[in-house]
Amino acid sequence: MELNDPILVHWLDTDVLMRIGIAAIIGLLLGIDREVHRRAAGLRTHGLICVSAATMTVSMISLYNQIGGERADVLRIFEATGSFIGIIGAGLIVFSKGRVQNLTTAAHLGLTAVIGIACGAGQWPLVLIGSLVSIVMLTVLGELAKRFWPDQEVVE
Repeated sequence: MELNDPILVHWLDTDVLMRIGIAAIIGLLLGIDREVHRRAAGLRTHGLICVSAATMTVSMISLYNQIGGERADVLRIFEATGSFIGIIGAGLIVFSKGRVQNLTTAAHLGLTAVIGIACGAGQWPLVLIGSLVSIVMLTVLGELAKRFWPDQEVVE
């Protein structure tokens, strides 16, 4: 079996640390709203998903470059991440007493994974925009819904 050359620990550079570190921080920030509202997936889940997606992306980019782009399809990162998040999301979504629960949390985990992939790829404008939009949609729009439609129970 032919393997790629290993990357030794002393070759770990600041770019890799930054991509994974920022993914961890953003994942935790994205999970704050879910944690505050005591949803099924909170800080740790969002942080782990964002870091795992970023790590997988960094690994795939590195592997792609090591083998010269032969026999590699980097788009499989999205397929694998989508399958993984689909399984987790399906486990979170509950239909109880005529209501769907945790749908927003499941969708937010999907966005967290995509932001993690963008962190791993070093696509910082996309990371910033995706994170800001996510936070606004969860917090600001959630509060507006409570204020303008207080009678209606917000199903998340």
